[in-house]
Amino acid sequence: MRSRLPLLALFPATVLTVVIATPFVLGDHPVRWESGSAVPRIVKGDVPEETRHGSEKNTSDTPAASADGTTPAADPTKVAKVWKDGMPQWGVQYYWEEEPKQRTDAFIEAQAQKQATYLIGLGANSVSLSFPFVTEGPTSNTLRAGAKTPSAERVGIVLKVFKEAGLRTTLRPTMDEASLNPPTGWRGNIEPASRSAWFASYKKFLTPYLKTAHETKTDTFVVGTELNSLEGDVNWQSLVSYAEQTTSSEVAYDANWDNYVAGRINVPVSHLGVDSYFPVKVPDTAPVSALVDGWNTWLDKKAKGPLPHITLAEAGIGAMDGAYQAPGDFYTKRALNPKVQANWYTAVCQVVQERKMQGVYWWSIWFDDDPNTPPDDKHASRLDFAGRPLTEKAIKSCFTSDYAGPGVDTKS
Repeated sequence: MRSRLPLLALFPATVLTVVIATPFVLGDHPVRWESGSAVPRIVKGDVPEETRHGSEKNTSDTPAASADGTTPAADPTKVAKVWKDGMPQWGVQYYWEEEPKQRTDAFIEAQAQKQATYLIGLGANSVSLSFPFVTEGPTSNTLRAGAKTPSAERVGIVLKVFKEAGLRTTLRPTMDEASLNPPTGWRGNIEPASRSAWFASYKKFLTPYLKTAHETKTDTFVVGTELNSLEGDVNWQSLVSYAEQTTSSEVAYDANWDNYVAGRINVPVSHLGVDSYFPVKVPDTAPVSALVDGWNTWLDKKAKGPLPHITLAEAGIGAMDGAYQAPGDFYTKRALNPKVQANWYTAVCQVVQERKMQGVYWWSIWFDDDPNTPPDDKHASRLDFAGRPLTEKAIKSCFTSDYAGPGVDTKS
């Protein structure tokens, strides 16, 4: 079984007040609590242009009819319509902590094939693989692989399987927070004693993974995730330049939702993703339209209208009562409510299409889990969605919609 973060003891009245009154300050994320928020500045593609040339809707991947006029059955292990530039990225975030039972490369390969088949069954064309690395504390200058950090070679096995299945691939190293004293400490408020030393250590850690991304033709490499306090540091320029020289992948940065709407993200990358856990203060019985309105209210703080350069790098919510007001709350386990989760997914997908975004990656599936088995609701996070029929139906509806992608008119 995978490891799980321990549930925190809750004081309902206090927690509810904090969640409702201060989500913008504290942030919200499924694998940690946040506090503090540096005001961000700029990132390439951060603010949408008035117009954008999208690619034509691709039809070349439609299976050709056979001699008898019938259409061949789709291969359940291969993406039916492989992603091309301009198409939406319909994907899932996988989180991979290396486990003791994962002793052989053959096990890793088989598990990746199982996950790829599940994704294809959902209608996905994309996948993102997140994995942890560790630091010694909030002021540490050292970053390194931990006991649960998969090696670059093992990561390559998984990426190769996903790529061979026809999936668009993203690789995303993510700082583990075990040493940061959560909930007050999180990756977004670290303050290294020497920033130049921190970036040098980070470069050394990333190098083998950048090379693996290049060797496996990975589409995107996320060079940083939710590092609020370091956004704007001058050392990003040299690190991003090094990453672009080391891998052929698009180099991206994933910002936390609060910093995204507060201003501009100053990290000089080619693409910006957003970890998107916007709280919406509505009851559990609220219709999808109310959730859509809530999301648009948040996004309008950044910019009104289309957001063709933005990808929702993470989106998700717990299948439980009261989740709309804290969608990324990993720690709490209130009464199970699958409809809350399913309606949220439906609403987010609608926002992606109406705002002409590049796509969405749902958080999340743990790599070592069996996605075909319903979650153990006694132990599993409420954010788990694999095996929840209502949510899977919402995902399939989203991924098989006629949305052609950002800047493409679906009516043409």
